[in-house]
Amino acid sequence: MDQLQVGVIGHGYWGPNLLRNFVELPGSNVVAVADFSEERLASVRSRYPGVETTTDYQDFFNLGVNAVVVATPPETHYAIARDCLEHGLNVLVEKPLTLKTEHARDLVDLAKSKGLTLMVGHTFEYNAAVREIKRMVDSGELGEIYYVDAVRVNLGLFQSNSNVLWDLAPHDVSILRYILGMDPIAVRASGTDSIMKGKHDLAYVYLQFPNNVVAHMHVSWLDPRKVRRITIVGSQKMVVYDDIEPLEKIKIYDKGVDKLPYTNSYGDFQLSYRYGDVVAPHIRFTEPLRMECQDFVDSCLNHTEPVASGWDGMKVVEVLEMAEAALESGCTEIIAEEPSPLQAEVSPSGD
Repeated sequence: MDQLQVGVIGHGYWGPNLLRNFVELPGSNVVAVADFSEERLASVRSRYPGVETTTDYQDFFNLGVNAVVVATPPETHYAIARDCLEHGLNVLVEKPLTLKTEHARDLVDLAKSKGLTLMVGHTFEYNAAVREIKRMVDSGELGEIYYVDAVRVNLGLFQSNSNVLWDLAPHDVSILRYILGMDPIAVRASGTDSIMKGKHDLAYVYLQFPNNVVAHMHVSWLDPRKVRRITIVGSQKMVVYDDIEPLEKIKIYDKGVDKLPYTNSYGDFQLSYRYGDVVAPHIRFTEPLRMECQDFVDSCLNHTEPVASGWDGMKVVEVLEMAEAALESGCTEIIAEEPSPLQAEVSPSGD
């Protein structure tokens, strides 16, 4: 097989971007698009006259499709992805992979048993700025990592079947796991449901990682500005990644604070503050979604593991489930137990 035969399920908010990329990639051929909306399908036929359209994705099973892209509402991901895997199709699912860890694990196991690729749309793991930050963390350029602060806020778009945690936080959870190379061992969360009762539109999430690394996430649908910013503070340098910034997306601050040699005298105790240069490195960008789609094609054709694998997607769902449990419990802490955060216990906040 030298070309992937692709079917796209869902042509709403994100589906058109996925369709465009798979149409343009030389290693893929888009066979068909499925969507409930005849109006959306008409726009597909108008722009891509060679692509079949249908209101039932199961028609794909008789069209020679060997890979599907699932860009439907999150609550439908599990059933559709499982059906496609059962029919021998490789699957790329938009984030989040599922809404339950047990469902995500089932998809991972099913894909493995059938020798199929299961991938999740964690697009920021293909972002050149995020990859540069990971390189700096892995190389030790930032020193010991103290903490990470992530802000992802805007006004809307409200989701009727989800909350802000499942809508916005998957991005930052996937970024944190990617750049730190580890999973959190405890999660605390608090938030509000100001507009639609029962649907949190604001959440603050605190993640405790091994090695005393902490991270804080702020996600909201109720902010006057759109902010996409991550700050990484290390013992040697600090980095601010601003995804809204058109050119200088990363700024490296040669700043920090050092303890002076130990003394027995409190009066001798001092800290040394370091104020160095601020550098904005040039980063050559390729559309992250293009790289994500290419990774899916390559993984399917070459039987290799994608960067944003199904396992990666499952681990993000685990963290989100822990955060939601803490959110619904009222700012309590969820403790991850080995071997999986699936087994969690609740303790009062501050314990």
